Amino acid sequence: MSTRVDARFEKLKKEGRAGFVAFITAGDPDVETSFEILKGLPGAGADIIELGMPFTDPMADGPSVQASSLRALNAGQTMIKTLDLVRRFRKGDNDTPIVLMGYYNPIYHYGVDAFLKDALESGVDGLIVVDLPPEEDDELCLPALKAGVNFIRLATPTTDDKRLPAVLANTSGFVYYVSITGITGSASAKAQDVSASVERIKRHTDLPVVVGFGVKTPEQAAEIAAVADGAVVGSAIVDAVKAELDENGKMRAGGTARVLGLVKTLADGAHGARKAAAE
Repeated sequence: MSTRVDARFEKLKKEGRAGFVAFITAGDPDVETSFEILKGLPGAGADIIELGMPFTDPMADGPSVQASSLRALNAGQTMIKTLDLVRRFRKGDNDTPIVLMGYYNPIYHYGVDAFLKDALESGVDGLIVVDLPPEEDDELCLPALKAGVNFIRLATPTTDDKRLPAVLANTSGFVYYVSITGITGSASAKAQDVSASVERIKRHTDLPVVVGFGVKTPEQAAEIAAVADGAVVGSAIVDAVKAELDENGKMRAGGTARVLGLVKTLADGAHGARKAAAE
């Protein structure tokens, strides 16, 4: 079964360019503002959207994403509201892939079968669940694949050739390469190191490889997109959301447009990479 993720990478391949993946946290800073940002991401150049599922203990995330998760939870965000955001988005966009990213706990409490049913019905295409290793595939990965939802796995600089086949065994959609050791937003990715790692992963799989963690600027997005199938930016975007909030935590007038303007510069960086390399 082909998903929107598969179709998007086919399209990118035909166009000869890398993709730009934008991460935002669902419900940050509130559900309506979050929806306006979400709705505007494809027009700003996002090829794929990663929508963070807010959680009280996001251990792999740095301060920026942690803070965005806390803002969303304080504003009353729930998993039901997150899936409803996707449902509302789908009324105006049936093509842009949406991947939910986060932790197993909220899915477990929702109930795996109920979650997969509701996620699929709302228009979710894939899952990235950072705290479920391959040894736990029976918990969520295999049921997700059976339901027709991509299960996207993380590979890291410490994932060696012995471990890589296990990581890739039930992965679908794409492989998310974490370009730095540590938490999101904590350091900058180096294209030279990333290039060698992407080549190594591609020796083990035909799936696209996208790179995230440590990509913060249009220049970095371009460098990463030149050596991978896509660049992911998260912390820089949620930082831009935070910067637009007033003392009451509400988005200032024009703030959403300015956040989307930043996304456009990042996407333009990623999209121009292959063209620049060819010239």
